[in-house]
This record gives sequence, structure tokens and C-alpha cells, in this order.
Amino acid sequence: MTTNEQTDAIRDRLAIQRQPIPKQQPLDRVRNFDETYLGVDLNTAIVEAARCIDCPSAPCMDACPVHNDIPAALKRLEDGDIMGAAEKFRETSTLPEMCGRLCPQESLCEGACVVGFAIRPDGIKHPPVAIGRLESFVTDQQRQHVGGFPVRFSLPPTGRRVAIIGSGPAGLTVAEELQARGHDCTIYDLWPEPGGVLRYGIPNFKMRKEILEEKLQSLREMGVTFVNNTRVGGDVTLQQLHDRDGFDVIFIGTGAGVGNQMRLEGEDLLNVYQATDFLVRGNLDDRELPDGLRGRPVVGTDCVVVGGGDTSMDCVRTAIRLGAERVTCVYRRTEKEMLGRAEERTHAREEGVEFAYLTTPVRFIGDAEGKVTEVELIRMELSEPDESGRRRPVAVEGSEYRVPATSVAIAIGYNADPDFAQEAPVEVDRWNLIKVDQRTGQTNVPYIFAGGDVVNGADLVVTAIADGKRAATWLHNYLVTIPADE
Repeated sequence: MTTNEQTDAIRDRLAIQRQPIPKQQPLDRVRNFDETYLGVDLNTAIVEAARCIDCPSAPCMDACPVHNDIPAALKRLEDGDIMGAAEKFRETSTLPEMCGRLCPQESLCEGACVVGFAIRPDGIKHPPVAIGRLESFVTDQQRQHVGGFPVRFSLPPTGRRVAIIGSGPAGLTVAEELQARGHDCTIYDLWPEPGGVLRYGIPNFKMRKEILEEKLQSLREMGVTFVNNTRVGGDVTLQQLHDRDGFDVIFIGTGAGVGNQMRLEGEDLLNVYQATDFLVRGNLDDRELPDGLRGRPVVGTDCVVVGGGDTSMDCVRTAIRLGAERVTCVYRRTEKEMLGRAEERTHAREEGVEFAYLTTPVRFIGDAEGKVTEVELIRMELSEPDESGRRRPVAVEGSEYRVPATSVAIAIGYNADPDFAQEAPVEVDRWNLIKVDQRTGQTNVPYIFAGGDVVNGADLVVTAIADGKRAATWLHNYLVTIPADE
């Protein structure tokens, strides 16, 4: 192809309009917990894939934490090879259908997509290629075709045993990668059912749980064992797993699931919830929950959610579906400073959620029965930028006011479990995050590795997968160096 022909081909691709991705209408979706997005048909997916100009530098690959070969996958989809496209994503990602739904593509692959900022002859910018939705489409289609997740081929058993603590994306990735190498993997988890944040942190309207169940089944078919309702550090220690139970190595992927508290008056009132408690009770069946977290949360007529990230959006959208008449998200900065996805805020507004920016709670007020009835708020203003360029929220004196609240959900971030940090024989920092060799994921205890949010702090599903894949490589290298008689 000549240079002129290549230029014409790129121009033709840039002229293709972004294909619409169908969604449930807001008035319909607030009445159910089904996924907001309805998916696309094959013809729409092929046309959207054809928008990719297959640029030589492929910045989308660099922006993806697991470095998916996105141009190659989209080219296969454009040619109608759905199975080939799905396999291309699976070469680098253990959970592509989940990443396609949950990743903030606008700040990762799609944010780097050349199509999104290319200058066209008419001077109009078009959105980037819908990489995430196409990733979900081809992998969903593959699962439908083969009747579940493709089960990976495993090498002959090595006789080595691996204990994995935590069944979130990092733990599941380590288990899959090492089981495929012939090592016997057992995953321990505190919760009644496996899945970690994929089950207990992601609402059904963002990802239906059937996808997770199919993934877990494929791991079981590979030979992975799941042990639930077990607190490592309490019911059994890491040292016991190694010395008594014969596990050669241990991977810690317990995440960062302990919600931050505001430490305000009235935070212990009835119907004031931490985000995790609110979400798991609002989105899961009682059989999936420990005894103390069963039963739907009480939302009443007026629900106030505190926070500005994706978890707060999960809470407000859950509250709407649980029947709250008025749901307000309170955030102490402006929308510009919010860390969550703009898409989620759009969905929340479409569903009737109100936003109170530059506002923060002062205290929670209750009645004689100890139930929350009001939230006292104070208005904020942003200071001049500090040395880092960040503007700090400052309370406006005398601006307090109250709003009714029959329920409150506090979603102001997560940290690692301090109890686990104290019980584990590994070094941690002041936030109780485990210190590791950033190249290998190995801790100060040679046979213990760690990765995901318990190392990085609350982050993304895809970064946990990337950590898991990297740690699995070094865990395998460590295992093959252990003398056969040990």
C-alpha cells in the first residue's frame, strides 16, 4: 500500500462515527439491578472496531496495565473473528470481560486512543474507539459459544503447593497462572463465597455475578481449591500454612477493604453505614453474607452518601434501587476534583441522584431510638493551590445547615486491614500496606509474596491483575529453585 493509500485508509476510518452502545433507560434500570449496558450486536461491534487506525505506536497498549494487544484484537473483530479477538485479549488478561466493564478506560486505553484526539478535516473531534465495550463483547460471545470460560491447559503436577490469601482479582490471577504451570493452588478467603471485591465490591448493575461464577467454575475445573469462612491470621496463621500444612509459598492478595471513618459525632447511629456494609447488603443474597451482614440496609426516604469516588456512585445508585425517594451525594470539593468515573456520575444523575459539592458533614443527628434523622453539613471553599498544586477544602465559618437523612452511607476511601497487618510476619508501612520488592512482589519473608490493593492501596481491578501476573512469574521462579526434598 502506498503512502497516499495509507493516508486515505486512515481518513476513511476516522470518518466512521462512534457507534451507539445501548443502555437501559433510567426509569427502567432504577427498578432492577441488571447491568446498565445492554451490549452491542455483531455488526455494530465490527463497525466500531473498524474505527481503530492500527497506529504503529499503539499508545492504548502502553496505557493498559496488562498491555493488551488492542489493535490486534480489534483487527480480528473487524474481520469477524470473534474467537480470535477474545483469545488475543486473554493472552494478557485473566479477566477481560470484567476489565471491559470495570476499567476506567477513559483514563487508560481509550484515554490514549489516537482516534479520540485526531484532527479531522472538518475540525470536529470524535470519541475514542469503545475499547472496553468491545473487549466485553468478544469475550462474552466466546463464553456463550463454548459454554463458560475457556479452561486453560495445565502442565503436569509439580508437587508444589501454593496458598493464596484473598480471592479478589490478584488472588484469582495468581491461582490461574500457577495452576496452569502445574502447581497446586488453594485460595483462602474470609467471606462465605469466593470472589473478593468482584463479588462484594461491585454492584450487579455494573457487572452481573454470573460472569464471576463462570470464572470460578473454570478455576475449579483447572484444579484450584477454595476455602472460605477462614480468617488467615486468626483461624490459621501464615506460618502454620507453611510449616504445618506444607504450602511451599504464600501469596497475599487480601485487598484494601476496610472503610475509612469520619470520626464524627453520631457516626455510630443506626442506619449510618460504611460503604462496604451498605453495598454488600444491598446487592447480594443473604447466603453470600456472614450472619452479621444479612438483611437489606434501611434506606428510608432520604439517603445521604458521603464521598466522591466510584464507591460513592455505587452507593447512590444502590440507594435509588432500594427505594430511596431522595439521594444526595455530599463531596467536599468540586466535581473537577472527583476521582471516580464521569460515566458513573452521569448514570447517577440520569437516575435522579443530587450532588452537593463543596459540602461536608459536621455531625449526624439521631432520634430517641438512636436512628439517624438528619445530617448537619457545612459549606466549603477551596484554598489557593499549595506547593503540590492541590487546592485544600476549607470550611466556611457559619455556613452550617441540616438536611433530612433516614440513612447515610460513608464512602471516603479504603485501607488495608490493620489486624491482618499486625498478625502477619511481613513488613508493612504506616497505612498497613505490605512492603514488597516492586519487581517481584516478594516480601521480607522469602516464601511470602503479595500484590494488589494490599500493596498499592485501593486501586483498580486491572492493576491487581497486573500485580498478580507479575507475582505469579516470580513465585514460579522461586518454586522451581526449591530443592526437591524440601
